[in-house]
Amino acid sequence: MIMDASYDKFLPQGVPAWQMPYWESLRRHSVEVQRCDSCAAFRYVPKEICAHCHSRSATWTPIDGSGKIYTYTVVRRAPTLAYQAQAPYAIVHVTMREGFRMIGSTTGTELDAIRIGLPVKVAYHDATPEWTLLEFTAHD
Repeated sequence: MIMDASYDKFLPQGVPAWQMPYWESLRRHSVEVQRCDSCAAFRYVPKEICAHCHSRSATWTPIDGSGKIYTYTVVRRAPTLAYQAQAPYAIVHVTMREGFRMIGSTTGTELDAIRIGLPVKVAYHDATPEWTLLEFTAHD
């Protein structure tokens, strides 16, 4: 991760070309993840080989974007001053409707409201013109 002069938090760096469809989908505000062409398992984070059937073949597939918090942590002591200005904040591990899990920070949700099982949906943070980051917000 690097920092961009226009954005004072970490941004992706050295992302392989085969993983860029994920980041491009975030920029379009329509998250897509790999789905194995052989066994239909979702691959998140992107992988070259399916962990279930070892196939190399996958298609970038739109997902619903909703899920429930599986677990979370509250960050009170952040890694940099830019993040510390936001502290305390939550990082959530979400079981997506499709069955796999994703990790992201939260936005628009009070810290006291975050709990295991809370319904959430994907939100998009346009950090720079080049990078959009995945976040989650509470959802009924």
